[in-house]
Amino acid sequence: MKYKNHILLLIIFLTWNIAQAQDKINSKFSLSALGGIGYAIIENDNEPNYNLNSNNGELLINYHVDEKLGFATGIGLNELSGNGFNSIGSFYHERTFLKIPLLVTFTNKLSDNFTLIATLGLYGQNIIKDEYRFLNNYRTNIYEGWNFGLQASAGLIFNVSNSLGLGFAFSGQSDFSKFESNNNAGINDEQKIKNLNSIGMILQLKI
Repeated sequence: MKYKNHILLLIIFLTWNIAQAQDKINSKFSLSALGGIGYAIIENDNEPNYNLNSNNGELLINYHVDEKLGFATGIGLNELSGNGFNSIGSFYHERTFLKIPLLVTFTNKLSDNFTLIATLGLYGQNIIKDEYRFLNNYRTNIYEGWNFGLQASAGLIFNVSNSLGLGFAFSGQSDFSKFESNNNAGINDEQKIKNLNSIGMILQLKI
């Protein structure tokens, strides 16, 4: 978690300094940094479902077609953790995803001070860390690979200046493809994230 906090502080510092120098910028591009907490439901085909806590973040670059419509992509990191059980036994599960979203963005300026934003689109995500701690043993990479899904978000931004905005956002995602267990994992199953909901902060910078 420490390296994520350092990255977030660096983004805030750079954003603030750039915003001071570009207070009157009028660009078709903006940069958004989002960080949130929430929970996810892991849905299995043959094993019991279970819930995990989520710490997630995304860094997006948005191209504004006009004042209301845009397209965005970037990179996201999602850390899941929590307890569950399966046919091997009870466990503590930690999993980290690297996510690449492709989004349509919507912007509605409510006033000089507030802007309503929303996103909708697809993502692909890859498991980069997967650890199960059972009572008497420890296993890694029971599931691995890529899967795909649909995500959406909505938020409210306070316009600190013409180039900088701060606010909060609600987001959700759901996989429509599944991860398969490895042949040597001791489990023969497929799973996906049925629902992942989170709330967090958003920082937006016009560049």
